[in-house]
Amino acid sequence: MIHQYKLNGYNIVIDVYSGSVHVVDEVAYDIIGMYESESKEAITKFITEKYASDGITEEDVLDCFADIEELKNDGKLFAEDRYKDHAFDFKNRNTTVKALCLHVAHTCNLNCEYCFAAQGKYHGKDAVMSFEVGKAALDFLVKNSGSHVNLEVDFFGGEPLMNFDVVKQLVAYARSIEKDAGKNFRFTLTTNGMLIDDDVIEFANRECHNVVLSLDGRREIHDSSRRDYLGNGSYDKIVPKFKKLVDSRDGKGYYMRGTFTHKNPDFTNDVFHMADLGFTELSMEPVVSPAGTPYALTEDDLSVILDQYEILAKDMLRREKEGKPITFYHYMLDLNHGPCIYKRISGCGSGTEYFAVTPSGDLYPCHQFVGNEEYKMGDVWNGVTKTSLRDEFKLCNVYARRECDDCWAKLYCSGGCAANAFNATGSIRGVYDYGCKLFRKRIECAIMLKAAEADLGLTALDAGQFTDCDSCEECDS
Repeated sequence: MIHQYKLNGYNIVIDVYSGSVHVVDEVAYDIIGMYESESKEAITKFITEKYASDGITEEDVLDCFADIEELKNDGKLFAEDRYKDHAFDFKNRNTTVKALCLHVAHTCNLNCEYCFAAQGKYHGKDAVMSFEVGKAALDFLVKNSGSHVNLEVDFFGGEPLMNFDVVKQLVAYARSIEKDAGKNFRFTLTTNGMLIDDDVIEFANRECHNVVLSLDGRREIHDSSRRDYLGNGSYDKIVPKFKKLVDSRDGKGYYMRGTFTHKNPDFTNDVFHMADLGFTELSMEPVVSPAGTPYALTEDDLSVILDQYEILAKDMLRREKEGKPITFYHYMLDLNHGPCIYKRISGCGSGTEYFAVTPSGDLYPCHQFVGNEEYKMGDVWNGVTKTSLRDEFKLCNVYARRECDDCWAKLYCSGGCAANAFNATGSIRGVYDYGCKLFRKRIECAIMLKAAEADLGLTALDAGQFTDCDSCEECDS
């Protein structure tokens, strides 16, 4: 299977099952598009007639055919799907845990209208995690991590800084055990910024591999949704704090995570606003919300959003040329050393390698399932007790979704987000079609950026192929 598209002056051909990416001229682009459906004679006649004014001869067409056939023989074009028959072996694989999302606070000091977590309470009562529960969670992670050395822990909420003392205690405990356990803890803090102070900054810089900062962009957009319980916007309070924290980290080890809604499908203006504030590590995520709410994305928004992704990619190139580059999370793509094929099929690892832990110690597949009792999988003392559900998540891969069979992007998205699929269809093996359309556009833009960077001499665009790995479940990448 191949996927062809044109963007920003580039003719791009993706070979789905090898992962090879080719940037070609108009003649090769047309021949590749007809290669499997027309005879060589018919293609040659069509191409020589179409490009007669450009001086394209029959010999030129036959030379192009030879190049295409060489790529095909090398497995870099029109490659066969050699992974499908192996996908469902996943049910029998041994799973080990490598990451936890610790919900240290099911409470929040903001009242964001679009919050999927019901203002941080996850449809329950206010709660904070005790040190004892958090300690048991870290012990669970170490005990069940197998040969993984790097263990990821995200302090999440609600607003985790509303339980900052316990966060600090848990990090101190992890540091006290990691050497003897042969592990390396890497911590992330996700915060709305309201409680950032010098103590938080010092702690984050010393202990946190990454800090995720919630900012929706322009003041009017941010304050329309992210308000406190008195109805006051939070922009003016948090932006100076974010600047101070980012400056203290030398602009590294963070990213600004915004949410765009029906109110701002023109979200590139919010990305550009954050960039103009001096923030360079950026993400804007589509809102997760039920259809019909004032902020839910609509079908009318879709064409606007798709255009915005192209606008963003082109502007990123402009900034790169001017020596003021920015990073956009969804365009971070390594064509030569990306995830191995095992990870491309199996997905994010929710419910198998990754769990969310509630303040009471319950285990859920990820933060978006928290509060749905049907998806409670166990607890940090007894481990995963609903093993049938874990088996379901083991099978929750790209080949478990029939809708993905003919999708060119399936080995980039691994079948998509199980939580989004569940929310859209009622099944973790369903497909959130709206999200699929956004994802495909983002991948097209990301690959175009790689082509443009190669033109600028910033990187090499290799026709590299997906890597195989015989022991990916032990991988610490």
